[in-house]
Amino acid sequence: MPDTSPRVLIVHATKNGSTAEIAEHIGEVLTKAACAVTVRPASDTRTRVDDHDAVVIGGGLYAGRWHRNARGFARRNARALRGMPVWLFSSGPLDASAAERDIPPVPGVRRIADRIDARGHITFGGRLDENARGRMARMIVNSGKGGDFRDFAQITAWAEGIARELRSDGRTGRAGQGF
Repeated sequence: MPDTSPRVLIVHATKNGSTAEIAEHIGEVLTKAACAVTVRPASDTRTRVDDHDAVVIGGGLYAGRWHRNARGFARRNARALRGMPVWLFSSGPLDASAAERDIPPVPGVRRIADRIDARGHITFGGRLDENARGRMARMIVNSGKGGDFRDFAQITAWAEGIARELRSDGRTGRAGQGF
């Protein structure tokens, strides 16, 4: 009997690793929900979208923009992404706001979501610690505004929603998960 597990590609674009850790966690949740998961950096140009049934794209937010590798991945694969279930996530707020309320996608992510007909987007809190690279990042940490604001219960619930939707629509329907 052939394997009918949904094949889900999760790509991430990150500067300091926080978004990659979120992507890995989403992958673990989807794997537990009987999905066949591949997690890759968005910059990996060998990654083939058409080998998968669904895609999750995650990007860190920097100065109100999605990481350039997430934008590039979506642009390079726009045609294939339009024909499949796609979800987007952003990570970045360095406070509890993402866990307390729904934060809409920044304008550039909204344009990507519209272009590829994404099923949904969510913003998760970010992480910035003393090992962060870049002058601005170090200034933020040194000012006392760094920390880990990711809510893994929220991330788990979101990923479980994706798994439920993939099971309910046979991987190709158009159920909720809105913006």
